[in-house]
Amino acid sequence: MHELGIVVHLIKMVEEVGEENSLTSVSRVTLTLGEVSGVVPRYLTDCWRWAADKEDLLRGSELIVEEAPATTVCNACGKTYPTVAHGKTCPHCGSDDTVLLTGDQVELTSIEAC
Repeated sequence: MHELGIVVHLIKMVEEVGEENSLTSVSRVTLTLGEVSGVVPRYLTDCWRWAADKEDLLRGSELIVEEAPATTVCNACGKTYPTVAHGKTCPHCGSDDTVLLTGDQVELTSIEAC
């Protein structure tokens, strides 16, 4: 379960920001999760609850997961399309010379302090 590793890294990042900004309590952390990131949101929030409650700064905090859609661009025709619906093959021209633009990210978006 790589979600636990992601949560541990995320907590370290939040604690660093907390220390730099003299925060005493964090109420909410928002994460942007790409549609094809391979991370299961439910597992992530379950791991968050378990791990965050072990840290004074994050005890009782909420993890908000916002999904970012996956978008691919076709190098042959230059058009973009939704990745999940069409995969690697461009629905406009049929080429497989495509590149994922967005949708695989796992990004800390915001930290809300009490």
